[in-house]
Amino acid sequence: MLLSDFDYHLPEELIAQYPPEVRGKSRLLDTAEQQFKDRLFSDLTQLVKPNDLLVFNDTKVIKARLFGQKATGGKVEVLVERVLSEHEVLAHVRASKSPPAGSDLILADRWKVVVLGREGELFHLQFVSEQPVSDILEESGRLPLPPYITHDPNQTDESRYQTVYARADGAVAAPTAGLHFTPELLSELSSLNVQQAFVTLHVGAGTFQPVRVEALSEHIMHRERYEITAETIAQIRETKANGGRVIAVGTTSLRALESAARSGELQAGWQETDLFITPGYRFKVVDRLITNFHLPKSTLLMLVSAFTGYERMKQIYDHAIAHQYRFFSYGDAMWLDRDDSVVGW
Repeated sequence: MLLSDFDYHLPEELIAQYPPEVRGKSRLLDTAEQQFKDRLFSDLTQLVKPNDLLVFNDTKVIKARLFGQKATGGKVEVLVERVLSEHEVLAHVRASKSPPAGSDLILADRWKVVVLGREGELFHLQFVSEQPVSDILEESGRLPLPPYITHDPNQTDESRYQTVYARADGAVAAPTAGLHFTPELLSELSSLNVQQAFVTLHVGAGTFQPVRVEALSEHIMHRERYEITAETIAQIRETKANGGRVIAVGTTSLRALESAARSGELQAGWQETDLFITPGYRFKVVDRLITNFHLPKSTLLMLVSAFTGYERMKQIYDHAIAHQYRFFSYGDAMWLDRDDSVVGW
């Protein structure tokens, strides 16, 4: 398939610039039946069944964006992609001219940073400070809102662009399907004997990078780190054995699960993935998917097309636009069935 196959027209006013006033007060498009149903997200309790397993991504968004200047005085913007150690990171650096290895940066008017070199599009940076990078980012960094959100991050964003179960620092973008869940909804789902498990996938800035080639086979997928524990794998196996469904909360949870099963058996531990899911992919683990609405021509839209079927995806998006659903990170969600013609083991 071609990149142009995944384009669609989205009215700008449907791009959600802010979260709903109350967490969880969003809409849910139920696509399980031939006739779509417009629901509230709280109706999720009517779609799940006892012994189902919801798999959440517990990554936590860090304040990854820093502003400053080069030693020459030129302005620079740094977006930390990955923390390597207490003092070193890989980061995107935006400047009028890329800083060479050995040069210095001053970020937030106080933090000296040395450019150690390049790793592809990323810069290897060292913070010259006794404080660990995590503390520096928390103190001086800014929340890295997606590029289509036009306002500067504020206190509301710092709480709402974060899931209520976020635990593991490391993401530069939120696993946005999880933003709809509240402690009350999680408790209600537990009371229905719906199980809950967690993976960790640190979402990178590459999730927003456009696909720049028309032939999808030529696209090089960005890499992200993820962890699946032996406990989560045991929960998945028990769910399958009991006839329950594995429900991925978001595309990041799905990518972690499917990546861990690439060899045929789920593998526990920390790993890296560059899995690029397009129509024709045979799913091995995930039975249902909860996800937000994704950008035109994005790898996430291709993933959704692979999961629910290309023609079905087009129908879903046409319905969502016609019925004024809110799109992207702060937008509404959908409940997707897997196209059983692309089932793995």
